[in-house]
Amino acid sequence: MLHKTQGIVFKYIKYRDSSIIVNIFTEKFGLQSYIVNSVRSKSAKSKIALFQPLTCLELVVYHKESTDINRISEVRCNHPFHSIPINIQKSSITLFLTEILHKTIREQNDTDDLFTFIQQAILVLDNLNTDYENFHIQFLLKLSKYLGFGVSENNELESLMEEAKIDFGILNELNNNPFGHHVPLNGNLRLRLINAVIYYYKHHYGSLGEIKSLSVLNEVFH
Repeated sequence: MLHKTQGIVFKYIKYRDSSIIVNIFTEKFGLQSYIVNSVRSKSAKSKIALFQPLTCLELVVYHKESTDINRISEVRCNHPFHSIPINIQKSSITLFLTEILHKTIREQNDTDDLFTFIQQAILVLDNLNTDYENFHIQFLLKLSKYLGFGVSENNELESLMEEAKIDFGILNELNNNPFGHHVPLNGNLRLRLINAVIYYYKHHYGSLGEIKSLSVLNEVFH
């Protein structure tokens, strides 16, 4: 049966000669896997751009609960990026966020608020001209609420900040203000903050493991 839904691309892997299997966080069905045929052939170069990290899509998909991998009938990009693909700082942020999202979000029924948060945050990042250096930290802080372990007035995280000799008020300021709010952080403090927040995430996701994109992100912003 065909269904219309919005989706946010997380990642894809190559499949056979010219196809891919893509993980898409959908508004209607949560995290889903789809096989897309012939998308890597020479005649389909433009199509692969639709499946880059965090691309926002309009989809018509086949959906069967009993099937692990479904198929896409129609797809188009409903919010083309203007700056993310050509800005190395923003593209590094999106790769980092994609890795975190892929490791923390699982199939779930109630996805509306989470989907809206992620989609709106991505579009804000694409449109910000300044003050996006702390975006990834703000994103993780705000995301934690939707994942069920929000950081506001969290004693566990506050203790962690004390151990790292970081003012917990900085995290509250980042968390309680919109993306793009100016908080002057030097590279060293930004590194300590993101490491502390990831450590906090690992308390709740034991399988989070190594965040491979973090070293690139820290190098870009340090």
